[in-house]
Amino acid sequence: MEKKKILVGMSGGVDSTVTTILLQKEGYDVTGVYLKLHDNEKSHQENFAKVKRVGDYLGIEVQMLDLSNDFKEEVYDYFVDTYKQGLTPNPCVMCNRNIKFGKMVEFAESLGIDQVATGHYIKCDGDFLYMAEDDTKDQSYFLAQVRKETLKKLKFPLGTWIKDDVKAYAKEIEVLQDLATQKESSEICFVENEYTDVLERHMNIDLEGETVDTAGNVVGKHKGYMHYTIGKRRGFTVDGAHDPHFVLSIKPETNQIVVGKREALEENKFKIKKVNLFKEGLSDFDSTVKVRYRTRAIPCKVKLDGDTGEVELSESVFGLAYGQIAVFYEGEKVIGSGVIC
Repeated sequence: MEKKKILVGMSGGVDSTVTTILLQKEGYDVTGVYLKLHDNEKSHQENFAKVKRVGDYLGIEVQMLDLSNDFKEEVYDYFVDTYKQGLTPNPCVMCNRNIKFGKMVEFAESLGIDQVATGHYIKCDGDFLYMAEDDTKDQSYFLAQVRKETLKKLKFPLGTWIKDDVKAYAKEIEVLQDLATQKESSEICFVENEYTDVLERHMNIDLEGETVDTAGNVVGKHKGYMHYTIGKRRGFTVDGAHDPHFVLSIKPETNQIVVGKREALEENKFKIKKVNLFKEGLSDFDSTVKVRYRTRAIPCKVKLDGDTGEVELSESVFGLAYGQIAVFYEGEKVIGSGVIC
């Protein structure tokens, strides 16, 4: 019987390497692909050398796919433009939707391969995504904008694994031991240190501006609005203030930041756009929601109108960031998401 073909996204890291091994052991005919996304050529050469070494060890074909132009348009430019608008982007979410589970799936189809796998910590049954067994590594939040029709093509072998077990597994294979102990890659692949390092390549981010209160009164100065995100409490002046002040909102058109006390950050209702649903027939529903990656899910009520909607939380959150993703869950099942606006 002919083996079932699968394309595995390989980064040169331990997670995608173990994923590739597990799928080959399951009996799949595996092809590996390394995605060239950004312009750090040295990084690509080092990573692809690791991918080639794994490919040689397993006896599988590996390719490099240059998606740098698509990545620039869909992820990098989105990242820069969103900060320009005074919002907080989530480039990993957009990369997963449009590049890894967009362009990479299209590439698999061009090779006559039906299924795609990566080393993400998440579960998928073809209809829904589910939180991973390892809740410290769970990446369901970052995949919640992937198109529903793509789910039937995806496999995530590490969804049932714990990270420490993945490293231990790789350490047992002599040729892969260094991959098990190497430093983890950063969350945003094109940000080496601070996000402002990226922004300052494209514009002057150090234009001093006014700090204002909620009534619009000028109360101090700041070093340029792109240095701030909602909830930040340092790096600006508030004349005569005795209590800590936090960034409440950002006005890019006037280069102003609005500040206030912590209680002014409290919100229990917000709007969403670009709604992406995995469960059909939803309009008014109860679920839980994560408004940032590293937060717990909060019970909420959701009312949808097409691809927009309104979310009411059962308890308040502080520092809601416009531009981030709200992800809706039923238990461990992801039922949809939207962009906070």
